[in-house]
Parts: sequence; C-alpha cells; structure tokens
Amino acid sequence: MPSLRSRALSVALIAAGWRRRFASAEAVHARVAESARRPASHLPPRSLGRVAEVSRTFVGAWPVYDVAPRGAEPTARVLYVHGGGYIHELVRPHWAMIRTLVTQAQARVVVPAYILAPRGTADRTVPVAADLLSGLIESGGDGGTVLIGDSSGAGLALAAAQRLRDRTGAQPSRIVLISPWLDLTMSHPDQAALEADDPVLARPGLLEAGRLYAGTLAADDPQVSPLRGSFGGLAPLTVFTGTRDVLSPDSRELLRRARNAGAEVEFHEEPGLPHAYPLLPVPEGRAARDRIVELIRAAAEEE
Repeated sequence: MPSLRSRALSVALIAAGWRRRFASAEAVHARVAESARRPASHLPPRSLGRVAEVSRTFVGAWPVYDVAPRGAEPTARVLYVHGGGYIHELVRPHWAMIRTLVTQAQARVVVPAYILAPRGTADRTVPVAADLLSGLIESGGDGGTVLIGDSSGAGLALAAAQRLRDRTGAQPSRIVLISPWLDLTMSHPDQAALEADDPVLARPGLLEAGRLYAGTLAADDPQVSPLRGSFGGLAPLTVFTGTRDVLSPDSRELLRRARNAGAEVEFHEEPGLPHAYPLLPVPEGRAARDRIVELIRAAAEEE
C-alpha cells in the first residue's frame, strides 16, 4: 500500500491540474508556442553551487552542465537525461535528484539541456546523446559510468545506449530508467484503463508530443520508441515504475523483452505510485533514490 504522504501528494497533483499539460494536442501546442515566446530556464538553482562545482559547456547547440562534488574527487560518472515529454525543460525535481547523486554518491553528473521538440527531433537528438555517452565512457578516470533518465529522458537514454551498442559495442556500467516513456505509439492495450487513475499524464497530449519529437520518423521507429529496438548487448538495466502511471505497461513489456534477450534487469514496481515517483518527496521516492545511489557506488567499485 502506498504511504500516506504519497497518497496525499497524488491528490495534490490532481488538484493542481498536472494532467492538463497533456490533456490534449491543443494543450501541447499551447505549451510549445509559449516556450517559443518565452523559453523556460534550465539553469540549476543557486543552492546547488554550495555543495557542487557547476560548469557549463556547449555540445553543438546543447548547453551541457557538469556537476561535481565540491572539495572531493568524484567516484563515478553519471549522464542524467531529464524528462518532460520532450517539450519541457529541466525543473527543480530534476536538479534535486542531481544534487542527491552528487552529494550522496559522490558522482560527477553530466546533464544535457537538449533541444526540445519540435526543433529537437529524434533523428537529431539520439545521435548527440549517444556521442555524449560515448565521450563520458571514454573519459576514463576512477569509477564507472551510469546512464540515468526519467520519463521521456529515459526513453532518450535507452535509445542512445542502443545506438552506441550498434555503433561501437560500448556500454555504460548500468542503465537506470525512471518511469520510462518507451513507446510513443501509446498502443499498449492496458493503457486505456490506467489513464483515468493517472494523476500526472494523459494520452492525447503524449501522442501529440511524441509526434512532434518523432519528426519525419515513424512513431514506432526504435530511435523514437526504443521499446521497439533490441535488448541484446545492453548494460544491466534498472527500472522504476508505479502502478498509477499510464506508461507502466510498457515498463513491464521492457522487462519481458529484455529478459527474453538475455539482458539483466532489476525491476521495481510500486503499487499506487504515480509517474516519476523516485523524484518526489515521498518515502517510496527516497527509497528509490537510495537504491540509485547504491547502484552508482557499486559501479564505482566494479571499475
């Protein structure tokens, strides 16, 4: 049973109208138009600078933040790919998670503020993300490299790992997928029944956001929907999902397909928890963050 705090937060998310962001194609286009007029900030909070060394570079048109422990050598490297339906920037819960990875796992965290849809489409975005991952793996130093993504960022992370595997065979030490958006066709038959109980997401807007991100590619192209890709030769996977998430059936499908392909999968499904719960200030979220920190520490020790 979900904790009292998580149940209260789900009620608050519904009351705050979070689902309205993806309630319709029109809502998505309104958000895209607003972002074009007044781009949202992806800057980290100033408080992060008190516990971490924060720098920014550019990879092409992408701002890329490098966040490292202040006064200590990092023990591992993390590429963190943020979510937001491919149309929303980095927000405070992302930076709070990044702060946890830096302060508790002593990791160096690389955070791309990738170009959002419709300017940023899968055919342009996945190759750059794969190159970033490759560069981080090849940078050497102590510890391993862990690839982490949440929501749409988890889908992008998985697509990047698949592309890197196909190009060079290289992989990070581990891939962590938080409430991943894996199939932009939104065609799993169990999703319709789940949608009414999801306090965060709605399919009409997700379908439109996915169409914008797909660009000229089909929605079922593996670059767009990595669930349609192959799972052999990937790094060990860890997946977090909740049963009040319309995307959770695809996480279960990933578990089935990946294990059938011989991949190692650690799977966490929390009953009654909403989308992206590991980023939320609830006991189950804290437990998930603690596990992610453990995985990064383990990757550091393996190298």
